[in-house]
Amino acid sequence: MLSISGYQVHRLLDFPSLIEALEDGFRSEIQAPPRHHHSFGDHSMLLLMPAWEEGKYLGVKLITVNPFNRGSGLPSIQGLYCLFNAETGEPVATIDAPALTNYRTAAASALAARFLARKNSLNFLMIGTGSLAPYLIKAHCTVRNYQRVIVWGRDREKARKLVNELKDQVENIEIGPDLQIAIEEADVISVATLSESPLVNGLWLSPGTHIDLVGSYKPNMREADDLTIKRSTVYIDTHHGLHESGDLVQPIRKGILSEATLGGTLTDLCRGAKNGRTSEEQITLFKSVGHASEDLVAAVLAYQKYGSVFNLA
Repeated sequence: MLSISGYQVHRLLDFPSLIEALEDGFRSEIQAPPRHHHSFGDHSMLLLMPAWEEGKYLGVKLITVNPFNRGSGLPSIQGLYCLFNAETGEPVATIDAPALTNYRTAAASALAARFLARKNSLNFLMIGTGSLAPYLIKAHCTVRNYQRVIVWGRDREKARKLVNELKDQVENIEIGPDLQIAIEEADVISVATLSESPLVNGLWLSPGTHIDLVGSYKPNMREADDLTIKRSTVYIDTHHGLHESGDLVQPIRKGILSEATLGGTLTDLCRGAKNGRTSEEQITLFKSVGHASEDLVAAVLAYQKYGSVFNLA
């Protein structure tokens, strides 16, 4: 059984191939039952996310989330991915789950943007400076050619550090000094935070903007306000998010959003059941909460590439 480290995941996965693999995965018949959530301690959560494709592979991601780990210099998300042969039940690999999660989450957002963001989008805004931010920036830059990449964070020093880390990999990346101006000028906005109060104000959105909401994995979390939801055609990666994310749960409770008024799912877009963006003026929004099929696709891709990348006979 292989043990694939976070460092090795970085060697094995790249966004162009992973985005294509995810699109194929959403077209396939991968089974993914509802994930388990279990709270433990004062603020921590355990998530178990199974998925399988008959006759091929089965996987389970085991993740712990502790938002207060940052104060100790530790990642807020930790865990393992266990991959099995679905025919024999044999375990074939364990994979570093945080690295796998960062890649698949960013790739799924970029895949959604490929359907929903205007093709002539020029300005990309990243709100948030956490561990997922560099992945989102690089993934989104895979599907659109941006002339400006703006980074905004509450901690300006963290934003500066992120820009410096990426300046050799991402062209025209800079710090955004004012959030309102950055949102008004952005064609695509990606948000990955642990905020409990909205950062995206619907009054600031320009027609044609695409918004990618990645944080807000609990009902009390919000990254966009009610007006943003009202002005947007909302797409989701999985219906589980309707019961988990505050960006969906709270507007549904207020009657602002319903399952019937959703634009569709990422599966709908990949299978051609929904067309995605319908006009240059339409504001689109993709809310990601993570889907177990994404983890399985990324894990299988890493496992299958392992032998050639690391020169195994």
